[in-house]
Amino acid sequence: MARGFGRLRRDDLLRTACDVIAAQGFGHTRTADIAQAAGVSQALLFYHFETKEKLFAQAFAYAAERDLEALTKLEDSGGSPLDRLRGLLKLYSPTGRSKSWALWIDAWAESMRNADLEEMSRRMDLRWRQALRAIIDEGAATGAFTCADPDGATWRIVSLIDGLSTQMTVHKRVLSRARMAEFVRTATAGELGLSLDVLS
Repeated sequence: MARGFGRLRRDDLLRTACDVIAAQGFGHTRTADIAQAAGVSQALLFYHFETKEKLFAQAFAYAAERDLEALTKLEDSGGSPLDRLRGLLKLYSPTGRSKSWALWIDAWAESMRNADLEEMSRRMDLRWRQALRAIIDEGAATGAFTCADPDGATWRIVSLIDGLSTQMTVHKRVLSRARMAEFVRTATAGELGLSLDVLS
């Protein structure tokens, strides 16, 4: 029972940390802010996470895991490569709830100064690229896609979404969601030898 309570408490702390960081940013968030929001002492935070850097990295991982759960469900869906490609492009792009992308962008910036956060964000990035690469490889093997450079295509598609999503999240109203989706579909269709309408 004590162990279960500890896990619940840890998840509560991570959820609170995500909320505080999303509101204030990694650079402006103190452990005291998180402790106050959670109604606990800073000593308890350090008992669970050891350092501020580890707390930030694990809070980011906690938020990212919610997205990765949806990705795993998509991978296990048994759909065709084209169906899973459509699903992945939708999952990876910003939705009306931009908190997740705001955390990603802030985490990338803070990763230049926080080795724990850099390692965690790199691992999460890799997970998305691996998922896309697996879809591309399967689609190419079955003849659904035509792609001479799967690794390059994976990097270019993900990098395009990253860049456009950053623009949409940071610079409000500069780029509409529909326009971004059009750019991504056009680039992906070109990379994989698809007609644009099959990605619509």
